[in-house]
Amino acid sequence: MKELRIENVSAFEVLDSRGNPTLASEIRLSDKSSSVSYIPSGASTGKHEAIEMRDFDKDRYFGKGVLKAVNLVNTQINDLLKGQNPLDQRNIDSILCQADGTENKSKLGANSILSVSLANLKVSAKSQRLPLYEYLNLKSKEFFSEYIKPQLPRPMMNILNGGIHADNSLDFQEFMVQPTNFETFHRAFRCGVEIYHQLKYILRKKKLNTSLGDEGGFSPEVGSTEEAIDLIIQAIEAASYKPGKDVFICLDCASSELYGQGRYSLEGEGKSYSSNEMVNYMKDLSSKYPINSIEDPLDEDDWKGWELLTSSLGSRIQLVGDDLFVTNSHRIQKGVDRKVANSVLIKINQIGTISEALEAVEITRRNGYLPIISHRSGETEDTSIADICVGAGIDQIKTGAPARTDRTAKYNRMLILEKKFKLQFHGSNKT
Repeated sequence: MKELRIENVSAFEVLDSRGNPTLASEIRLSDKSSSVSYIPSGASTGKHEAIEMRDFDKDRYFGKGVLKAVNLVNTQINDLLKGQNPLDQRNIDSILCQADGTENKSKLGANSILSVSLANLKVSAKSQRLPLYEYLNLKSKEFFSEYIKPQLPRPMMNILNGGIHADNSLDFQEFMVQPTNFETFHRAFRCGVEIYHQLKYILRKKKLNTSLGDEGGFSPEVGSTEEAIDLIIQAIEAASYKPGKDVFICLDCASSELYGQGRYSLEGEGKSYSSNEMVNYMKDLSSKYPINSIEDPLDEDDWKGWELLTSSLGSRIQLVGDDLFVTNSHRIQKGVDRKVANSVLIKINQIGTISEALEAVEITRRNGYLPIISHRSGETEDTSIADICVGAGIDQIKTGAPARTDRTAKYNRMLILEKKFKLQFHGSNKT
Protein backbone atom coordinates (compact mmCIF):
# COMPACT_ATOMS: atom_id res chain seq x y z
CA MET A 1 0.00 0.00 0.00
CA LYS A 2 1.38 3.40 -1.01
CA GLU A 3 2.24 5.91 1.69
CA LEU A 4 -0.27 8.69 2.20
CA ARG A 5 0.80 11.95 0.52
CA ILE A 6 -0.51 15.45 -0.08
CA GLU A 7 -1.65 15.78 -3.68
CA ASN A 8 -2.85 19.35 -3.81
CA VAL A 9 -3.32 22.48 -1.69
CA SER A 10 -5.68 25.21 -2.82
CA ALA A 11 -7.30 28.31 -1.33
CA PHE A 12 -10.39 30.46 -1.74
CA GLU A 13 -11.45 33.96 -0.74
CA VAL A 14 -14.59 33.67 1.43
CA LEU A 15 -16.31 35.81 4.10
CA ASP A 16 -16.21 35.80 7.89
CA SER A 17 -19.07 36.60 10.27
CA ARG A 18 -18.51 40.36 9.94
CA GLY A 19 -18.76 40.20 6.16
CA ASN A 20 -15.02 40.67 5.67
CA PRO A 21 -12.91 38.50 3.38
CA THR A 22 -11.05 35.61 4.91
CA LEU A 23 -9.28 32.51 3.71
CA ALA A 24 -10.46 28.95 3.17
CA SER A 25 -7.96 26.29 2.20
CA GLU A 26 -8.49 22.75 0.96
CA ILE A 27 -6.03 19.86 1.01
CA ARG A 28 -6.52 16.75 -1.10
CA LEU A 29 -4.61 13.58 -0.30
CA SER A 30 -3.45 10.65 -2.38
CA ASP A 31 -6.30 8.52 -0.97
CA LYS A 32 -8.68 11.14 -2.46
CA SER A 33 -9.86 12.41 0.92
CA SER A 34 -10.09 16.19 1.23
CA SER A 35 -11.02 18.80 3.85
CA VAL A 36 -11.50 22.55 3.96
CA SER A 37 -10.59 24.91 6.81
CA TYR A 38 -11.96 28.42 7.30
CA ILE A 39 -9.88 31.00 9.14
CA PRO A 40 -11.26 33.62 11.58
CA SER A 41 -10.00 37.13 12.15
CA GLY A 42 -9.92 39.34 15.23
CA ALA A 43 -11.05 42.94 15.67
CA SER A 44 -9.08 43.80 18.82
CA THR A 45 -5.78 42.29 17.77
CA GLY A 46 -2.68 42.45 19.93
CA LYS A 47 0.33 44.14 18.35
CA HIS A 48 2.44 41.06 19.09
CA GLU A 49 0.16 38.70 17.12
CA ALA A 50 1.19 36.96 13.95
CA ILE A 51 0.23 39.11 10.95
CA GLU A 52 -2.49 38.36 8.42
CA MET A 53 -1.81 38.90 4.74
CA ARG A 54 -4.29 41.35 3.21
CA ASP A 55 -4.35 42.87 -0.28
CA PHE A 56 -4.69 46.54 0.76
CA ASP A 57 -6.38 47.17 -2.59
CA LYS A 58 -8.91 49.89 -1.74
CA ASP A 59 -10.95 49.05 -4.84
CA ARG A 60 -11.83 45.62 -3.40
CA TYR A 61 -13.45 45.10 0.01
CA PHE A 62 -11.93 48.39 1.24
CA GLY A 63 -8.46 46.84 1.14
CA LYS A 64 -9.36 43.75 3.17
CA GLY A 65 -9.24 41.24 0.33
CA VAL A 66 -7.06 38.13 0.62
CA LEU A 67 -6.29 37.30 -3.00
CA LYS A 68 -2.55 37.60 -2.35
CA ALA A 69 -2.87 34.96 0.36
CA VAL A 70 -4.97 32.77 -1.95
CA ASN A 71 -2.30 33.00 -4.62
CA LEU A 72 0.46 32.14 -2.14
CA VAL A 73 -1.37 29.01 -1.04
CA ASN A 74 -2.13 27.96 -4.62
CA THR A 75 1.46 28.38 -5.76
CA GLN A 76 4.31 28.53 -3.23
CA ILE A 77 2.68 26.60 -0.39
CA ASN A 78 1.21 24.01 -2.75
CA ASP A 79 4.66 23.41 -4.22
CA LEU A 80 6.20 23.11 -0.74
CA LEU A 81 3.73 20.56 0.58
CA LYS A 82 2.92 18.44 -2.45
CA GLY A 83 4.21 14.93 -1.80
CA GLN A 84 4.61 15.43 1.97
CA ASN A 85 3.21 13.03 4.56
CA PRO A 86 0.14 14.79 6.06
CA LEU A 87 0.22 12.64 9.21
CA ASP A 88 3.44 14.35 10.30
CA GLN A 89 1.80 17.59 11.50
CA ARG A 90 5.00 18.87 13.09
CA ASN A 91 6.86 18.54 9.82
CA ILE A 92 4.10 20.21 7.80
CA ASP A 93 4.03 23.14 10.21
CA SER A 94 7.82 23.33 10.30
CA ILE A 95 7.96 23.54 6.50
CA LEU A 96 5.46 26.40 6.57
CA CYS A 97 7.30 28.30 9.32
CA GLN A 98 10.69 27.85 7.68
CA ALA A 99 9.37 29.04 4.32
CA ASP A 100 8.01 32.15 6.02
CA GLY A 101 11.18 32.73 8.04
CA THR A 102 9.82 35.59 10.18
CA GLU A 103 8.78 35.75 13.82
CA ASN A 104 5.33 37.14 13.04
CA LYS A 105 4.46 35.23 9.84
CA SER A 106 4.66 38.48 7.86
CA LYS A 107 6.10 36.92 4.69
CA LEU A 108 3.43 34.31 3.95
CA GLY A 109 0.79 35.61 6.35
CA ALA A 110 -0.62 33.91 9.42
CA ASN A 111 -3.94 33.40 7.63
CA SER A 112 -2.25 31.59 4.71
CA ILE A 113 -0.20 29.40 7.03
CA LEU A 114 -2.95 28.56 9.51
CA SER A 115 -5.51 27.77 6.83
CA VAL A 116 -3.17 25.10 5.48
CA SER A 117 -2.01 23.84 8.88
CA LEU A 118 -5.61 23.39 10.03
CA ALA A 119 -6.75 21.88 6.73
CA ASN A 120 -3.93 19.35 7.07
CA LEU A 121 -5.05 18.38 10.57
CA LYS A 122 -8.65 17.98 9.41
CA VAL A 123 -7.89 15.96 6.30
CA SER A 124 -5.50 13.71 8.23
CA ALA A 125 -8.26 12.89 10.72
CA LYS A 126 -10.63 12.23 7.85
CA SER A 127 -8.18 9.94 6.08
CA GLN A 128 -7.71 7.96 9.31
CA ARG A 129 -11.51 7.77 9.72
CA LEU A 130 -11.35 9.38 13.13
CA PRO A 131 -13.33 12.29 14.60
CA LEU A 132 -11.13 15.38 14.64
CA TYR A 133 -11.07 15.53 18.45
CA GLU A 134 -9.86 11.91 18.68
CA TYR A 135 -7.20 12.33 16.03
CA LEU A 136 -6.00 15.54 17.71
CA ASN A 137 -5.92 13.74 21.05
CA LEU A 138 -3.66 11.05 19.58
CA LYS A 139 -1.36 13.67 18.02
CA SER A 140 -1.27 15.67 21.26
CA LYS A 141 0.94 12.96 22.80
CA GLU A 142 3.69 14.34 20.58
CA PHE A 143 3.32 17.81 22.14
CA PHE A 144 2.23 17.27 25.75
CA SER A 145 4.47 15.91 28.50
CA GLU A 146 1.48 14.19 30.11
CA TYR A 147 -1.44 12.45 28.45
CA ILE A 148 -4.67 14.43 28.75
CA LYS A 149 -8.01 12.68 28.31
CA PRO A 150 -10.56 14.27 25.97
CA GLN A 151 -13.18 16.22 27.89
CA LEU A 152 -15.91 18.80 27.36
CA PRO A 153 -14.92 22.30 28.53
CA ARG A 154 -16.75 24.77 30.72
CA PRO A 155 -18.23 27.42 28.42
CA MET A 156 -17.53 31.12 28.91
CA MET A 157 -20.55 32.62 27.15
CA ASN A 158 -20.38 36.22 26.00
CA ILE A 159 -23.92 37.50 26.50
CA LEU A 160 -23.33 41.26 26.56
CA ASN A 161 -20.96 43.05 24.18
CA GLY A 162 -19.11 46.34 24.44
CA GLY A 163 -15.87 47.91 23.24
CA ILE A 164 -15.17 47.62 19.53
CA HIS A 165 -17.45 44.58 19.34
CA ALA A 166 -20.57 46.70 19.74
CA ASP A 167 -22.12 50.06 18.85
CA ASN A 168 -22.58 51.25 22.40
CA SER A 169 -20.55 53.23 24.93
CA LEU A 170 -19.51 50.31 27.14
CA ASP A 171 -15.74 50.37 27.49
CA PHE A 172 -15.14 46.69 28.28
CA GLN A 173 -15.47 44.28 25.41
CA GLU A 174 -17.09 41.13 26.79
CA PHE A 175 -19.39 40.37 29.69
CA MET A 176 -19.65 36.60 30.03
CA VAL A 177 -21.35 34.03 32.20
CA GLN A 178 -19.66 30.77 33.12
CA PRO A 179 -21.97 28.02 34.41
CA THR A 180 -20.17 25.91 37.02
CA ASN A 181 -20.67 22.70 38.99
CA PHE A 182 -23.01 21.09 36.50
CA GLU A 183 -22.74 17.42 35.68
CA THR A 184 -22.79 17.67 31.88
CA PHE A 185 -21.92 20.15 29.15
CA HIS A 186 -25.54 19.98 27.99
CA ARG A 187 -26.76 21.12 31.39
CA ALA A 188 -24.20 23.89 31.75
CA PHE A 189 -24.95 25.12 28.24
CA ARG A 190 -28.68 25.12 28.95
CA CYS A 191 -28.00 27.30 31.98
CA GLY A 192 -26.18 29.86 29.84
CA VAL A 193 -28.90 29.83 27.18
CA GLU A 194 -31.64 30.41 29.73
CA ILE A 195 -29.73 33.35 31.22
CA TYR A 196 -29.21 34.76 27.73
CA HIS A 197 -32.95 34.71 27.02
CA GLN A 198 -33.79 36.17 30.41
CA LEU A 199 -31.34 38.99 29.73
CA LYS A 200 -33.11 39.74 26.45
CA TYR A 201 -36.45 39.87 28.26
CA ILE A 202 -35.05 42.21 30.93
CA LEU A 203 -33.51 44.53 28.34
CA ARG A 204 -36.79 44.73 26.44
CA LYS A 205 -38.69 45.43 29.65
CA LYS A 206 -36.31 48.29 30.38
CA LYS A 207 -36.67 49.49 26.76
CA LEU A 208 -32.97 48.87 26.09
CA ASN A 209 -31.55 47.80 22.75
CA THR A 210 -31.42 44.05 22.07
CA SER A 211 -29.39 44.22 18.87
CA LEU A 212 -26.37 41.91 18.78
CA GLY A 213 -22.67 42.65 18.84
CA ASP A 214 -19.98 40.84 16.86
CA GLU A 215 -20.03 37.76 19.09
CA GLY A 216 -23.79 37.43 19.49
CA GLY A 217 -24.14 39.15 22.83
CA PHE A 218 -26.61 41.98 23.32
CA SER A 219 -25.29 45.51 22.97
CA PRO A 220 -27.57 47.78 25.00
CA GLU A 221 -26.72 51.41 25.63
CA VAL A 222 -25.94 51.27 29.33
CA GLY A 223 -23.89 53.75 31.28
CA SER A 224 -21.25 51.69 33.06
CA THR A 225 -19.57 48.37 33.65
CA GLU A 226 -21.42 48.05 36.94
CA GLU A 227 -24.79 48.60 35.26
CA ALA A 228 -23.98 45.89 32.71
CA ILE A 229 -23.00 43.43 35.44
CA ASP A 230 -26.13 44.26 37.43
CA LEU A 231 -28.28 43.43 34.38
CA ILE A 232 -26.55 40.07 34.03
CA ILE A 233 -27.05 39.26 37.72
CA GLN A 234 -30.75 40.06 37.30
CA ALA A 235 -30.86 37.66 34.35
CA ILE A 236 -29.10 34.91 36.31
CA GLU A 237 -31.58 35.20 39.16
CA ALA A 238 -34.57 35.46 36.79
CA ALA A 239 -33.44 32.16 35.24
CA SER A 240 -33.53 30.62 38.77
CA TYR A 241 -29.77 30.29 39.20
CA LYS A 242 -27.55 31.64 41.98
CA PRO A 243 -24.76 34.11 41.10
CA GLY A 244 -21.49 33.02 42.65
CA LYS A 245 -22.68 29.45 43.08
CA ASP A 246 -24.25 28.15 39.87
CA VAL A 247 -22.88 30.88 37.63
CA PHE A 248 -19.93 33.25 37.70
CA ILE A 249 -19.27 36.38 35.69
CA CYS A 250 -16.20 36.71 33.46
CA LEU A 251 -14.92 39.96 31.93
CA ASP A 252 -12.76 40.70 28.91
CA CYS A 253 -11.62 44.29 29.39
CA ALA A 254 -9.50 44.38 26.17
CA SER A 255 -7.49 47.05 27.99
CA SER A 256 -4.93 47.48 25.22
CA GLU A 257 -7.74 49.20 23.31
CA LEU A 258 -8.20 51.61 26.23
CA TYR A 259 -4.53 52.42 26.86
CA GLY A 260 -2.63 55.44 25.61
CA GLN A 261 -0.02 57.88 26.92
CA GLY A 262 0.30 55.90 30.12
CA ARG A 263 -3.38 55.95 31.05
CA TYR A 264 -6.51 53.84 30.66
CA SER A 265 -9.35 55.91 29.20
CA LEU A 266 -12.85 54.63 29.93
CA GLU A 267 -14.50 57.15 27.65
CA GLY A 268 -17.98 55.69 28.04
CA GLU A 269 -17.84 56.47 31.75
CA GLY A 270 -15.78 59.63 31.45
CA LYS A 271 -12.97 58.17 33.57
CA SER A 272 -9.21 57.92 33.20
CA TYR A 273 -6.97 55.66 35.29
CA SER A 274 -3.27 55.23 35.85
CA SER A 275 -1.97 51.67 35.89
CA ASN A 276 -2.19 51.49 39.70
CA GLU A 277 -5.69 52.97 39.63
CA MET A 278 -6.78 50.41 37.02
CA VAL A 279 -5.49 47.65 39.29
CA ASN A 280 -7.54 49.08 42.15
CA TYR A 281 -10.60 49.26 39.89
CA MET A 282 -10.22 45.56 39.05
CA LYS A 283 -9.89 44.74 42.74
CA ASP A 284 -13.01 46.78 43.52
CA LEU A 285 -15.09 45.08 40.80
CA SER A 286 -14.00 41.61 41.88
CA SER A 287 -14.87 42.35 45.52
CA LYS A 288 -18.36 43.66 44.66
CA TYR A 289 -19.44 41.03 42.14
CA PRO A 290 -19.18 37.22 41.65
CA ILE A 291 -16.40 37.57 39.07
CA ASN A 292 -14.12 34.56 38.66
CA SER A 293 -12.14 35.59 35.57
CA ILE A 294 -10.80 38.84 34.10
CA GLU A 295 -9.14 38.83 30.70
CA ASP A 296 -6.71 41.55 29.61
CA PRO A 297 -7.38 43.81 32.60
CA LEU A 298 -4.24 45.76 31.64
CA ASP A 299 -2.35 46.69 28.48
CA GLU A 300 -0.29 44.09 26.64
CA ASP A 301 2.99 45.80 27.61
CA ASP A 302 2.07 47.04 31.10
CA TRP A 303 4.19 44.36 32.79
CA LYS A 304 4.56 46.24 36.07
CA GLY A 305 0.80 46.70 36.31
CA TRP A 306 0.28 43.00 35.58
CA GLU A 307 2.77 42.10 38.34
CA LEU A 308 0.91 44.28 40.84
CA LEU A 309 -2.50 42.94 39.82
CA THR A 310 -1.38 39.31 39.90
CA SER A 311 0.15 39.65 43.34
CA SER A 312 -3.11 41.24 44.52
CA LEU A 313 -5.74 39.07 42.81
CA GLY A 314 -3.97 36.08 41.30
CA SER A 315 -4.67 33.78 44.23
CA ARG A 316 -8.40 34.59 44.15
CA ILE A 317 -9.51 34.73 40.53
CA GLN A 318 -8.41 33.80 37.05
CA LEU A 319 -6.35 36.52 35.33
CA VAL A 320 -6.23 35.77 31.62
CA GLY A 321 -3.57 37.01 29.23
CA ASP A 322 -4.75 37.40 25.63
CA ASP A 323 -3.00 40.38 24.01
CA LEU A 324 -0.38 39.91 26.71
CA PHE A 325 0.60 36.43 25.50
CA VAL A 326 -0.86 36.13 21.94
CA THR A 327 -0.50 32.31 22.08
CA ASN A 328 3.26 32.80 21.81
CA SER A 329 5.41 30.44 23.87
CA HIS A 330 8.16 33.04 24.35
CA ARG A 331 5.75 35.63 25.74
CA ILE A 332 4.06 33.00 27.90
CA GLN A 333 7.44 32.07 29.37
CA LYS A 334 8.18 35.74 29.99
CA GLY A 335 4.89 35.98 31.86
CA VAL A 336 5.74 32.93 33.93
CA ASP A 337 9.16 34.34 34.76
CA ARG A 338 7.65 37.66 35.83
CA LYS A 339 4.81 35.94 37.71
CA VAL A 340 2.04 37.70 35.81
CA ALA A 341 -1.44 36.32 35.10
CA ASN A 342 -2.39 32.71 35.80
CA SER A 343 -4.22 31.78 32.61
CA VAL A 344 -3.52 31.95 28.87
CA LEU A 345 -6.03 32.50 26.08
CA ILE A 346 -5.22 30.19 23.16
CA LYS A 347 -6.17 31.64 19.77
CA ILE A 348 -4.66 29.53 17.03
CA ASN A 349 -4.59 32.31 14.45
CA GLN A 350 -2.52 34.48 16.81
CA ILE A 351 0.45 32.18 16.28
CA GLY A 352 -0.25 30.56 12.91
CA THR A 353 0.08 26.76 13.14
CA ILE A 354 -1.51 23.90 15.03
CA SER A 355 1.88 22.75 16.33
CA GLU A 356 2.77 26.13 17.81
CA ALA A 357 -0.67 26.42 19.44
CA LEU A 358 -0.27 23.00 21.08
CA GLU A 359 3.21 23.96 22.24
CA ALA A 360 1.68 27.08 23.83
CA VAL A 361 -0.84 24.86 25.63
CA GLU A 362 1.97 22.65 26.89
CA ILE A 363 4.09 25.49 28.29
CA THR A 364 0.96 26.97 29.86
CA ARG A 365 0.07 23.77 31.68
CA ARG A 366 3.61 22.88 32.60
CA ASN A 367 3.88 26.12 34.56
CA GLY A 368 0.58 25.71 36.37
CA TYR A 369 -1.36 28.21 34.27
CA LEU A 370 -4.81 27.41 32.86
CA PRO A 371 -5.30 27.39 29.06
CA ILE A 372 -8.58 28.61 27.52
CA ILE A 373 -9.36 27.95 23.85
CA SER A 374 -10.95 30.91 22.08
CA HIS A 375 -12.75 31.99 18.95
CA ARG A 376 -12.26 35.40 17.28
CA SER A 377 -14.79 38.18 16.78
CA GLY A 378 -14.72 37.59 13.02
CA GLU A 379 -15.64 33.89 12.94
CA THR A 380 -16.69 31.32 10.37
CA GLU A 381 -18.73 28.13 10.22
CA ASP A 382 -15.60 26.09 10.93
CA THR A 383 -16.03 24.13 14.18
CA SER A 384 -12.44 22.93 14.55
CA ILE A 385 -11.71 24.81 17.78
CA ALA A 386 -14.44 22.77 19.50
CA ASP A 387 -12.67 19.52 18.56
CA ILE A 388 -9.26 20.96 19.38
CA CYS A 389 -10.46 22.05 22.81
CA VAL A 390 -12.03 18.66 23.53
CA GLY A 391 -9.15 16.63 22.08
CA ALA A 392 -6.51 18.60 23.98
CA GLY A 393 -8.51 18.29 27.21
CA ILE A 394 -8.67 22.06 27.69
CA ASP A 395 -11.17 22.77 30.42
CA GLN A 396 -12.54 26.15 29.29
CA ILE A 397 -13.75 27.55 25.97
CA LYS A 398 -14.75 31.03 24.82
CA THR A 399 -16.88 30.93 21.70
CA GLY A 400 -19.47 33.65 22.07
CA ALA A 401 -23.16 33.88 22.79
CA PRO A 402 -25.68 31.10 22.14
CA ALA A 403 -26.74 33.04 19.03
CA ARG A 404 -25.53 33.45 15.42
CA THR A 405 -24.55 30.33 13.53
CA ASP A 406 -20.83 31.18 13.58
CA ARG A 407 -21.01 30.81 17.38
CA THR A 408 -23.66 28.13 17.85
CA ALA A 409 -21.88 25.86 15.36
CA LYS A 410 -19.12 25.34 17.93
CA TYR A 411 -21.57 24.74 20.77
CA ASN A 412 -23.61 22.35 18.64
CA ARG A 413 -20.48 20.40 17.79
CA MET A 414 -19.69 19.96 21.50
CA LEU A 415 -23.28 18.99 22.29
CA ILE A 416 -23.03 16.23 19.68
CA LEU A 417 -19.56 15.10 20.80
CA GLU A 418 -20.76 14.74 24.39
CA LYS A 419 -23.76 12.57 23.51
CA LYS A 420 -22.21 10.61 20.66
CA PHE A 421 -18.95 9.67 22.38
CA LYS A 422 -20.07 9.90 26.03
CA LEU A 423 -17.25 12.27 26.90
CA GLN A 424 -16.78 13.63 30.41
CA PHE A 425 -17.46 17.26 31.27
CA HIS A 426 -15.08 19.42 33.25
CA GLY A 427 -17.79 20.98 35.40
CA SER A 428 -15.98 22.03 38.55
CA ASN A 429 -14.77 25.57 39.07
CA LYS A 430 -10.94 25.61 39.01
CA THR A 431 -9.93 29.17 39.64
